[in-house]
Amino acid sequence: MAKKKKRKSIGTGGLHLVALFEGAKGVLVLVTGFGLLAYIHRDVHEAAAQLVRHLHLNPASHYPHVFLDLMERVHSTQLWAMAGAALVYAVVRIAEAVGLWFHQRWAEWFGVLTGGIYIPVEIYEVTRSVTWPRVTVLLVNVTIVAYLLLEMSRHGKK
Repeated sequence: MAKKKKRKSIGTGGLHLVALFEGAKGVLVLVTGFGLLAYIHRDVHEAAAQLVRHLHLNPASHYPHVFLDLMERVHSTQLWAMAGAALVYAVVRIAEAVGLWFHQRWAEWFGVLTGGIYIPVEIYEVTRSVTWPRVTVLLVNVTIVAYLLLEMSRHGKK
């Protein structure tokens, strides 16, 4: 049986950095999903109102009001669904992170595809209203997708 050659790359550290970033996103969403489960069979609206008060937001202003109205209509079934969606997202992100860490070609392709689909939306959002968070998200995403494409081109088509 022929021994499989390990891919060598100038950008190994870069792939590890992207892997850590994707893994961190997965862990953050996983923790958020578990946090949602803490509110099952509890008064979600009251918890949301406490959050708005804690952040010193005016509950009568537009966004806090929309948030509070939404939280008033959330039921346990919806919380379970959101927590389940968070789990699926986290598993996908963590799997991608592991694949990138071990230099798997599928993970690079997956990263390009999943990162690339957001770029048009992010560009639209920045053109609608230029804010530093929107610009930062766009630049980070474009940088990651470009880097992954560069890594893939360095190793030729397989």
